[in-house]
Amino acid sequence: MTGGIAAYKACELLRRLTESGHDVTVVPTDSALEFVGAPTWAALSGRPVATDVWTDVHRVPHVRLGQSADLVVVAPATADTIARAAHGLADDLLTNTLLTARCPVVLAPAMHTEMWEHPATQANVATLRERGVLVIEPAEGRLTGKDTGKGRLPEPAEIFELCTQVLARSAAGGGAGVQDLAGRHVVVSAGGTREYLDPVRFLGNRSSGLQGFALARAAAARGAEVTLVAANANLPDPAGVKVVRVETIAQLRDVVVPAAASADAVVMAAAPADFRPATYSDAKMKKAADGSAPAIELVQNPDVLHEISTTRPRPDTVVVGFAAETGDDTGSVLDLARAKLARKGCDLLVVNDVSGGAVFGSPENEAVILGADGTATDVPRGSKSALAHAIWDEVVRRLQD
Repeated sequence: MTGGIAAYKACELLRRLTESGHDVTVVPTDSALEFVGAPTWAALSGRPVATDVWTDVHRVPHVRLGQSADLVVVAPATADTIARAAHGLADDLLTNTLLTARCPVVLAPAMHTEMWEHPATQANVATLRERGVLVIEPAEGRLTGKDTGKGRLPEPAEIFELCTQVLARSAAGGGAGVQDLAGRHVVVSAGGTREYLDPVRFLGNRSSGLQGFALARAAAARGAEVTLVAANANLPDPAGVKVVRVETIAQLRDVVVPAAASADAVVMAAAPADFRPATYSDAKMKKAADGSAPAIELVQNPDVLHEISTTRPRPDTVVVGFAAETGDDTGSVLDLARAKLARKGCDLLVVNDVSGGAVFGSPENEAVILGADGTATDVPRGSKSALAHAIWDEVVRRLQD
């Protein structure tokens, strides 16, 4: 913990970490203790608070804490601490721990917008990222006092989710390849679009956005710069992710197409409405006195996935589509999906069998990831986070080719 007003939010992060079974040692700076006292950290962690290099010297805490850690997370990380970490200073227990840690390190910055945007801070952040530190992007919103802007600490629940994924990947791979999307910009779409008939009615679908948000979280945990275009998804912003909220397919296209121009990968997990009403009524449509229903003419919406796949400004951009299929008289789910993959022109197609409404709103998912190169990867039923990482594994393989 460092000396920012957002230190009080770290209490919730600590509680989530300890309640999920992790042993947490809190290492606050002197300034951090001005905001939240050591007894609070000790009570929430169930462990003594490590505050300086002179306590329990025989245990060499300035070395042992970093050496024994599976993860070091600094939340909040002030501009001062980021600067000291970038320059390798070791003038307190926290910076000593950062120097000796060989595990993944996550910094969650929190500061005023001007401090975050200052060239010195940006240079320090770039240096740390080059060294493999995961410095997540701060959120936008209310800051200290009346100020609003970028620099807000992401919500503790979302920082916890990111830390959980970093820990899991580090444990599975021994730390290797944890940041395999570092330096990459990825665009993810999520949710379901709405096409309005009048001010209160729309055509839409059942997509919750859970899979798209899981993809964004997973990419952020792997070090990517992530732009998430969320269509009508009532979900919290993932930590370190730029979120753009949209409603209609036209709005989604207006954001995704320009963003894709600079992206290393685009994953279209959103479920766009295929059709929209030909006309929009400015007033609420009324019931007819004779009980008859109005005739609604539909027109086809633009195919954003096909547009991105066939007109990519960067030929090396990896494009991923999703197919929610049920199968019919013309073919099986995979038959229809393979035809769709060829028609769309994307590199990968994630195929969900949604017969009976499966997948929508569920925390779990299963899929087959089809490749334009003829590959097919079965992902067994599991969390949407697990599927997200399986998708990014396939994307990373193609980015490295």
